[in-house]
Amino acid sequence: MSLRQIIVSAPKDALPDILRQAEEHEALSTTAQADLHNTNHVCVHILATQDTRQALLDRLQSLMGGREGWRITLLPVETTIPFPEKEKEEEEKEAAKKDARKHRGGQSREEIYNNVWKQAQTDRNYIVFVVLSTVVAAFGMIADNVAVVVGAMVIAPLLGPNLALAVGVALGDGKLMARAITTNAAGIAVALGLSLLIGAVWPVDASSKELMSRTQVGFDGMAIALASGAAAALSLVTGLSSALVGVMVAVALLPPTAAIGLFLGAGLPAYALGALLLLCVNVACVNLAAQVVMLSRGITPRTWFEKKQARRSTLVNGGIWLGLLIALAVLLWVRTPVTG
Repeated sequence: MSLRQIIVSAPKDALPDILRQAEEHEALSTTAQADLHNTNHVCVHILATQDTRQALLDRLQSLMGGREGWRITLLPVETTIPFPEKEKEEEEKEAAKKDARKHRGGQSREEIYNNVWKQAQTDRNYIVFVVLSTVVAAFGMIADNVAVVVGAMVIAPLLGPNLALAVGVALGDGKLMARAITTNAAGIAVALGLSLLIGAVWPVDASSKELMSRTQVGFDGMAIALASGAAAALSLVTGLSSALVGVMVAVALLPPTAAIGLFLGAGLPAYALGALLLLCVNVACVNLAAQVVMLSRGITPRTWFEKKQARRSTLVNGGIWLGLLIALAVLLWVRTPVTG
């Protein structure tokens, strides 16, 4: 059972409402104490289960909306003693299955948002990881060393901004979407510019299998990218972040970007177009699949007005990605493979 400790610091007059909501949402335990830093506030600790956590958080935020000086903190709980009763756990799981509208992810909306917000940050660490992974990927492909290329896939941070974009679309959060697009564009620009420089000054061997494999994409690759994008989004909403390592390898975004720069720097534009097609297919598949997962897992905003805006952004962005994917599929159908 996935548990979280919800800590609510709020004015004293909100205590009855907080306790009532905790009871209605079947919190495993609820304790209240005076806030040592503010005598007019109380601090309420609520132990909540996965199935009721999102609904409880939504209600608490609604209650606090008209007040000042409140804060809700969410902490992970490794275990609790005594353990929750098995019968209660089974009842909660059964109730969650019957409520199709309930958030079904392993993490709350707020936890997911906080996670992807960090991944969509264009800071020094992000740029450094892009530079390092580009260098590793470029020379790994030139040397035809698959182990080195896989290493570049693992350390490349380009998957994070794409997942952040899917979350932003699902929540109708324009700020997060803009942040994700900016970070993604910055990463691709840095990788493309650096790899182009490497291709211009370093001999590029067109017989390298690792390099030439980035010029080839088919419907099987499209299916892999769709499945991998869905797996990435699912690992995000369920909190199984360890699965992301395998996804990064399965649907890598940086090696095709580096291949584009290498081919352009070496004066091989035909090969660069093939790598560009692979990159576009991977990006479109990841974003479309991730958006479908967000929708199916019930990742939506809290208020009715925000949900209305989110539906609009979901339809628009879903249409864009689906249209792009169809266009790419047509292009794959008529495209003649590039040969040496």
